[in-house]
Amino acid sequence: MSIVRHTWEALQDRLFFLPPFPEQLDPLALFALLLVAGLLVGEALFRAAGLSRIVGYVLAGALAGPGAFGWLDRETLSMAKPVADAALGLLLLETGRHLDLGWLKANRSLLGSAAAESGLAFVGIFVFAYVAVDLSPGWSAATAAITMASAPAVVLLTAEENRAQGQVTQRTLLLTAINCALSFVVFAIVLGVVHAEQSGDWFNALTHPLWVVCGGIGIGLLCARLALTLAARQTKGSVAQVFILVAVALLAIGVARMFAVPVFLCLFMMGAALNLADRDKVLAYTGLPQGHWILAIVLFVVTGAMLPLDDLGWVMGIQALGLIIVRGVAKFAGVIATGRHDLPIGKRRLVGIGIQPLSATAIFMAAELTSIYPEVSGQALLLPLLAAALMEFAGPQLCKYALQKAGETEPLPPGRPR
Repeated sequence: MSIVRHTWEALQDRLFFLPPFPEQLDPLALFALLLVAGLLVGEALFRAAGLSRIVGYVLAGALAGPGAFGWLDRETLSMAKPVADAALGLLLLETGRHLDLGWLKANRSLLGSAAAESGLAFVGIFVFAYVAVDLSPGWSAATAAITMASAPAVVLLTAEENRAQGQVTQRTLLLTAINCALSFVVFAIVLGVVHAEQSGDWFNALTHPLWVVCGGIGIGLLCARLALTLAARQTKGSVAQVFILVAVALLAIGVARMFAVPVFLCLFMMGAALNLADRDKVLAYTGLPQGHWILAIVLFVVTGAMLPLDDLGWVMGIQALGLIIVRGVAKFAGVIATGRHDLPIGKRRLVGIGIQPLSATAIFMAAELTSIYPEVSGQALLLPLLAAALMEFAGPQLCKYALQKAGETEPLPPGRPR
């Protein structure tokens, strides 16, 4: 490198337009190389060991992040976070579009299953965080709200990766969408609880949750209406409709960031509103087929890099594992105890396993709270972040196992590991 540096500096005497010799790789170039590395690692693990591609994406990000080799510093990650916001938002848009309210009306036990598994998970995690970890009531509630939801992006992408179709797949997707919606409501309420506990400011404790919920619903509904109005003038299923869907989703992300409303809530509400209001099926058959995996690479590489692996000590690791076990048992029990009349016990067990992935939104929910109380929330939210770190690797495999065990995945070519 010294020879290259001297040659470059010698050329600068003659070529005045040359910039100074670059001391390090440009952050954008480094991020692009990391995305390619994530893709290659994901494909290699999928082909060689039958692991979900998502595991490879997270692994590449985790190794490159500040918690491991440090190739991506926190400043670069802060620059990449808006891109990850957009990726998560667009995936949650698709999750919201899977929220079939007609099916819920015809089969009310689904809502009961979602309420049972989400409620048990919230209570179990709250008690564990308050009693075993000794967090305050407010931060115990925040931990429970952040980790109670399943991972809609993981479930959606795992189903697509394995071309899964059937009762277990559909039930897993729908329960994930419902408990994701419930967790957003609980998260908004917990914002008020944290305000009241940390600052005693009851005005903010009451108004902030209303701002988040009303803002998320309002932005989602308005953008859904705009997308339907513009798309109705285009040919169904055309590239123009896909462009409109993505452009309006990006508009929703920008407006949400302007008004300090969580992006994930706005995009989920936009997706649900599109599903509910699209009576003429304007966008019913318009989606992001290959775009899902582009978004997944960006999202999971960035979230992997954001994981605080350098803080994973023995005590905190055991506590994070305990939280995962409590959460997993609660969600499994909630599914097993409900839906007896419309799904056999064997398939309910598989659904209980399939909804185990911990949502990537946990990291972004934690970021929302950290921006409000950075002096407290960094340590208080370390437990759910480390639990998310562990489940980023185990969750996709659990979901894949459930779908394959149900016999709803496409058979793999001979010789390919399952």
